[in-house]
Amino acid sequence: MAKSKVVRQAASAKAAQQKGPGKRTIAKNRSARHEYFIEETFEAGIELTGTEVKSLRERACQITDAFCLIRGRETWLHGVHIHPYSNGGVWNVDPDRKRRLLLHRRQIDYLDGKLRQKGLALVPLEIYFDEHNRVKLAIGLARGKKLYDKRDDMARRDSDREIARALKERSR
Repeated sequence: MAKSKVVRQAASAKAAQQKGPGKRTIAKNRSARHEYFIEETFEAGIELTGTEVKSLRERACQITDAFCLIRGRETWLHGVHIHPYSNGGVWNVDPDRKRRLLLHRRQIDYLDGKLRQKGLALVPLEIYFDEHNRVKLAIGLARGKKLYDKRDDMARRDSDREIARALKERSR
């Protein structure tokens, strides 16, 4: 009896380790915050096949050149490359296919209205597993930055870094 209890505890510990608290990041679009001002963020589900989910568990994904479009009251994700699963065989699908995003109808209508304004775009920011082990995508309603905005951001980061160094040096 004691042995089965130990086995159950080990199995539950392994399940807790796999599930884990909070979200687990798969891939981030680091260039998005450099190229755009993010005005609002939304969380969307992604319609995936089984081998794509297994590939995402291996963190085999690239979203740097990705973008989102709204077509016919549906939101689509383009430009995401999910590498074929190593053991997928014939069940692997096209790694660069477009994928449907799962949003509420009101969110899609809201985003569609905002995207009709000049200069706004939907940009994928991050793909992650949520606390229920579902694949989610953080998308941002974004406005493009001009070159001088990027320079201002770099100058601000440099000055913040120098201030932090000076404070650290002073506290010693």
